[in-house]
Formats: sequence, C-alpha cells, structure tokens
Amino acid sequence: MTQINRRTFLKKSALSLLGGMFVASFGYYYARFIEPSRLTVTEHSIVHPLIPKGFDGVTILQFSDTHLGHYYSLDRLSHIVKRINDISPDLVVFTGDLIDAPNQYPYIDDIIPILSDIRAPLGKFSIYGNHDHGGYGTDLYRNIMERAGFRMLLNEHVMIELIDNSKIAIAGSDDLMLGKPHFDRMFHQISPSTYTILLLHEPDGAMKAARYPVHLQLSGHSHGGQIQLPFIGPLITPPLAIQYYEGFYKIQDLTLYVNRGLGTTRMPFRFLSPPELTVFTLKHQPPS
Repeated sequence: MTQINRRTFLKKSALSLLGGMFVASFGYYYARFIEPSRLTVTEHSIVHPLIPKGFDGVTILQFSDTHLGHYYSLDRLSHIVKRINDISPDLVVFTGDLIDAPNQYPYIDDIIPILSDIRAPLGKFSIYGNHDHGGYGTDLYRNIMERAGFRMLLNEHVMIELIDNSKIAIAGSDDLMLGKPHFDRMFHQISPSTYTILLLHEPDGAMKAARYPVHLQLSGHSHGGQIQLPFIGPLITPPLAIQYYEGFYKIQDLTLYVNRGLGTTRMPFRFLSPPELTVFTLKHQPPS
C-alpha cells in the first residue's frame, strides 16, 4: 500500500513539475514574443461643452513610447504608420520616447521617411519624453520630428482653427524628468473658454496641470506597467507614472488619458498590457 501511494505521489509531483515548466515557458514566450506584437486600437469619445460644434466628430490619434532600438524595429514602426493612415485621423500626436538610446541608434536617417508618411490634415504634433532628452538626444529628436513634418511643442501652444473660425488649443510641455517645463508659458493667452488639450509625457504631472485651464491631458511614459498581474495591476511603473498608469482619470476638472505606448524598455516583455494606439473623437455637448 505504502509503495503504491509513493509511486502515485512521485507521478503527481513529476506531472506538476512538468506542468509548471510548461506554463512558465509559455508565459515567457507569450510575454516576450506575442503580446508585444498584439497592437490594440482603443477608441473613445471626448464630450465637452467647450468643444466647438465645428470640431464635433474631429478625430485625434495618439501614439507614444516606441523606444526604437530596444527590441522595436523600423519594420514595426512602418506597420504602425500604415495602421495610423488606415484609421485616417484628423490630427496626430506623439507623446514622447521615440528612441530608447538616441546616441547609440544607427538608423536615424531611416526614421524620417517613415514618420513623414503619416497623414493628418489638421497637423502632427510631438513633445519630448525623458528618453528623447537622454543619451544626448535633445537636438537629434527635434531634428527627426521636424523633418518628418511634426510640430514640436516645447512649453508652448498652437491654435487649431477651422474654416468656420472655431478653434481649440493644443499645448505641449517639455519633459518633467529631464527637461525644463514651464506651465505658465504654455497656457499664456489661452482663453479659459477655449477647449485645451495638453501633451505631457509623464502622467503624474496632471496634479500640476489641473491648476491650469486644461481640459484633456494626453500622456504616455508608463507603458501600462508593461507587466500586470490579475487583481494586482502593474508590478512596477516608472517615476512620475505611479499614481496614473493606464486609461482615464479625472483630476478636478481635468480629464487625463494614459496611453500604454508601443515599445518596451529595460525588459522586452509585456503581459496584460498590450501596445496601444488611441483614437479620440471630439463631441460637442449642447447646453442642457
């Protein structure tokens, strides 16, 4: 009897061990090779009474955190650009971290024609992330984006105006970690009655942005934690993406959206945090 039980125990132990090894191997393969390529396109409506009637139905596409060079190739970037053009947004914004280590990346000139292909009739806008300043990349990044047809916003804003004279404001901040943000300069001369969108790489900056007449903040930086666990959430998020790491948040009168980004950094894994393109459709809210 003892011998049979012992055999059964050893058999079950061996099966459990093999099962655990299989799950661990599959989990590694999925997080390393499958989920990082599982691009998701999320769509949201932004409804606000200050959005002019002329902007009702205008679409804004946000992409972020490609981290080229850190397991993110130019072929993958080309695929992203094709998806963006298939969506046909009116306006495109990039919220930082184009290259993982700018001074080590050997294909700088090859990025420009790819990003140049992005079509957006109301304009293409970009801001600095921490990796864009890091690795002596400040001027390098700006040169890439401007040559690709993006308007770099550095503590400034632009007015997007339609033929009916209706307009909204797009403001862009320097990076909070390695740049020199200047909020007063960004929002100078924007009327409080103008619907204003802020591009700010680090989402936790929303606590400060909420003190200004900003209605929507679009951020990246967090990668959604890259690795999340059910019922627990992200295992770790970078500095200034601790409070807000994914999706929508409300801070006083400010709506914040945190995009999960496209690439990875430090570790080439994603689990329960797939790469993301986000499409926002602006909606005028009539007075009640």
